[in-house]
Amino acid sequence: MTCRIAFVLFPGFQQLDLAGPMAVFEVARLARPGSYDWRLVASAGPAVRSSAGVDWPVQGLPRRLGDLDLVMVIGGDGVDAACQDAALVAWLRRAARSGARITSICSGSLLLAAAGLLDERTATTHWSRSRQFATDFPAVRLQPDRIYVREPEVRQQGLPELWTSAGMTAGIDLCLALLAHDHGEDIAREAARQLVVERRRPGGQSQFSPLLDLQRPDGRFGALLDEVRRDLARDHRVEDLAAQACMSPRHFARCFHAETGTTPAQAVERLRVDAARAALEGGSASVLRVSLDCGFGSTERMRRAFLRLLGRPPAAFRPGGIGAG
Repeated sequence: MTCRIAFVLFPGFQQLDLAGPMAVFEVARLARPGSYDWRLVASAGPAVRSSAGVDWPVQGLPRRLGDLDLVMVIGGDGVDAACQDAALVAWLRRAARSGARITSICSGSLLLAAAGLLDERTATTHWSRSRQFATDFPAVRLQPDRIYVREPEVRQQGLPELWTSAGMTAGIDLCLALLAHDHGEDIAREAARQLVVERRRPGGQSQFSPLLDLQRPDGRFGALLDEVRRDLARDHRVEDLAAQACMSPRHFARCFHAETGTTPAQAVERLRVDAARAALEGGSASVLRVSLDCGFGSTERMRRAFLRLLGRPPAAFRPGGIGAG
């Protein structure tokens, strides 16, 4: 059975956000003829200009939504203007009610959020958009450090199946996961092999961002986080961080999340994982020594944090370690 896809474009879309996913489905279709078919659609045509200045031919937004199985919103710098496109937003709401799976690549998740499709549901986006996302769409359970997120269909509430991804190449990870979901792991592995990409990066793996906006020189909490980074072995409880910021713990936690899109505890953990990873890759200290120096307290706590954020255990980052290369 053919999965019929609509790639949704808007002026200023990012070409790689489109080309990567399209390549995954193209390879899948070569391996299994008839498995996928697609069209490029937009609220205005006959062409849409990408952020690189290249025009792509498009069709209008389909009126017969029953002909679609998957709607994929592409990201790009033009997404802010696209969020104000009433016709496009209304069409996405109709598509969500039609039974089609709804997906987004990179910052395309902002358009889904603008349509109200992500309210009270979990989603991710490109790390550089996380603060904007958290501010503009507080009803969404944003997971700023995820490569992709799948929210299953909730039939009794009429909620569609949702997939959102982070940066440009994370869209390839999402589409490989979709391919595995539709046709099995073997064909997803073969597609990854043809594209010479890793199969598979777990959806929960960190985006490896520079801690979102935490390292911005104009950030309100930059100096505080520099202090944390200089002495990771300390406890760094929320109460202590709030006192250093001259705020109540509750107000501090709320302001911190509003600015960074993450919690203080998650930020401290990311700093520890980043430092531990660098130390392990240097190969000069034991895993136990690194876990203590970076404030984990034990190798087991460090292992759990690595698996949660990096998708691999600490040993994989030692020179010649498992999974290295």
